[in-house]
Amino acid sequence: MTWKRDPRTWTAIAVVLLLWASAFAGIRAGMRLTPMGGPGPDGYGPGQLALLRFGTASAVLALYALATRMRLPERADLPRIALAGFLGITIYHVALNFGEVSVQAGAASLLISAAPVFTALLSALFLGERLTRVGWGGILLAFAGVSLIAVSGGKGLHFTPGALLILLSAAVAAVFSILSKQDLRRYAALEFTSYAIWAGTLPMLVFLPGLIRQLPHAAPAATLAGIYLGIFPAAIAYVLWNYALARMPAGLLSSFLYLSPVIASVIAWVWLRELPTLLTIVGGAIAIAGVVVVQTRGHHAAR
Repeated sequence: MTWKRDPRTWTAIAVVLLLWASAFAGIRAGMRLTPMGGPGPDGYGPGQLALLRFGTASAVLALYALATRMRLPERADLPRIALAGFLGITIYHVALNFGEVSVQAGAASLLISAAPVFTALLSALFLGERLTRVGWGGILLAFAGVSLIAVSGGKGLHFTPGALLILLSAAVAAVFSILSKQDLRRYAALEFTSYAIWAGTLPMLVFLPGLIRQLPHAAPAATLAGIYLGIFPAAIAYVLWNYALARMPAGLLSSFLYLSPVIASVIAWVWLRELPTLLTIVGGAIAIAGVVVVQTRGHHAAR
């Protein structure tokens, strides 16, 4: 098995990580979560924000598709594309939004970090992409680093019933990567991303009546957050992620997700002036070391 890690692939990964790291703050801004939890009166509900986000992403991709006369998917591929969109877009993002309402940020970041582990396991079972023992050690090392970041807020880890929704998001994200890997052999990243996002947005239309009711009362900042989420961490980031996924083993690529909490901490430091604690810095260094181990010694040599 060969894969391409050229400068364009590395750039795509870097941009994805930056955009996805900003998405957690964007979700909270869109719902305008109160200190006691729950969306604020001038924010969007979890389902409504998901629809606003991916409705925006669908519109942007549809305009591009019309302008470039993007080809339609083969009829035989539609069930798998629909399943990928339903799991990776609908279930993942609706469950994540509802989970973030009641789950502490540190606990949420820890739970969602199970996704690379699930992806590595499924990649080995269905794609034949096997990590070495050193690679698995790197995965565990990176997870340990994220764990330190999760507890660095000083409030401990409190898991509410909503934690199961976050764990569900991690699981379906892994399945989405496996399904995507198969279709990216036949479709360009932009094509497959468009199909999957359109398919995943359709079930979210159940939230349309609520979105119509909330839109006039939402704060402009909440609406802008939803639009930002749709254009950047959704449309652009998913295209770039699938571009990289078409060129790298899914297990190796997913290990980069452990850098997301590290980048999020840096964003909070620069943007919000939230100084990272010593535990955050140590955890970030450990997570980075784990990703380096996976990338340099984590995969069996190509035959």
